[in-house]
Amino acid sequence: MENAPTEPTSPVVKTEAEWKQQLTPEQYRILREAGTEPAHGRAYEEFKKQGQGTYHCAGCGALLFASDHKFDSGCGWPSFYDPAKAQNVRLRPDLSMGRQRTEVVCAVCGGHLGHVFEGEGFGTPTDKRYCINGGGLTFVPASP
Repeated sequence: MENAPTEPTSPVVKTEAEWKQQLTPEQYRILREAGTEPAHGRAYEEFKKQGQGTYHCAGCGALLFASDHKFDSGCGWPSFYDPAKAQNVRLRPDLSMGRQRTEVVCAVCGGHLGHVFEGEGFGTPTDKRYCINGGGLTFVPASP
């Protein structure tokens, strides 16, 4: 069983060369270049099968989301209605793609995670959908 990564206690700052050495090419593209994985891809299929546990930043190990807050939005990417540790998740305006969206980033290392959408009517407690790239997350199963 995989152990939870050590939670960083201060901001994680690395050079691009250090990030490239640490991350897989796909993780680097997502976290450092604000890339998006394909909808309904491998990461999403794995996400749907994962049970109880926590989701950490694949870049720095910060706790981001928990399985208690995940739901199937049908969008093709992992969806959560709330972060597990709000201080580790930062929201910022994203004006790319010709429209205004709200980007979700890891507050500890600045890694791009995805976007958050509100008011879509999924019936979740927050009425939010954190649409997150699974490739930017590390899943840690709950202890039995």
